[in-house]
Amino acid sequence: LTQQLIEMIQQHRPEIVLAGATALGRALTPRVAAALPTGLSADCIDLEIDAEKRLLLQTKPTFGGNIMAIITCPKARPQMATVRPHVFSRHEPDSRRKGEIVKLDFNRERITSRTKLLDFVAEITETVRIEEADVIIAGGRGLEKAENFEMLDELASVMGAAVGATRAAVDEGWTTYSHQIGQTGKTVCPRLYIAVGISGALQHVVGMQTSECIVAINEDPNAPIFEVATYGIVGDLFQVVPLLTEKLKKR
Repeated sequence: LTQQLIEMIQQHRPEIVLAGATALGRALTPRVAAALPTGLSADCIDLEIDAEKRLLLQTKPTFGGNIMAIITCPKARPQMATVRPHVFSRHEPDSRRKGEIVKLDFNRERITSRTKLLDFVAEITETVRIEEADVIIAGGRGLEKAENFEMLDELASVMGAAVGATRAAVDEGWTTYSHQIGQTGKTVCPRLYIAVGISGALQHVVGMQTSECIVAINEDPNAPIFEVATYGIVGDLFQVVPLLTEKLKKR
């Protein structure tokens, strides 16, 4: 597969090659970039075009998610990047813009691999998967201990939502890694994201900032999470969340 993609790129000479930052994309694109050779920016959260310089501006978190770096590849082609799923909002189709789809021959007989799929076991869960959820309730360090995540579980049950968490909460052992949202976890784009006791560190925000509506609950009015929130509630989460759950149960 790698060699066929390399040959396609060499034949058609595209300016830019993009791939999803999935298991396949992360395994395939570095090998292609190294063979061409060209540069590759992995796990980008934003892409822009500098039309004048014909450059792809590739934005990704760095230094533990503390800063955003804009990376360019001015001396080699193609410019390659992988993009994390759900980092871009879905836009309505624009009929004024046209693109040409070129179908290329693909020789399956040339695909060789020492890896064999022996079985596929679906993950069994009683709750909604955060990658597929329309509503996510996420908790951070402000919850103080694992037992307090039960508040979020109860609210999620009422709303039909999934429960997420920050890296800090996962590192504390309050919940499992499968719930982690952010640079080192999952990237989500639900219709509603409720951030409970989350300060708004950059490494978390990059994983949820494209949510359609963000509601932040935090007792610190200066918390960075309010900068990306659609609505903010400044208050004690231990009072706000139970009250919200009670009100929703009565509806």
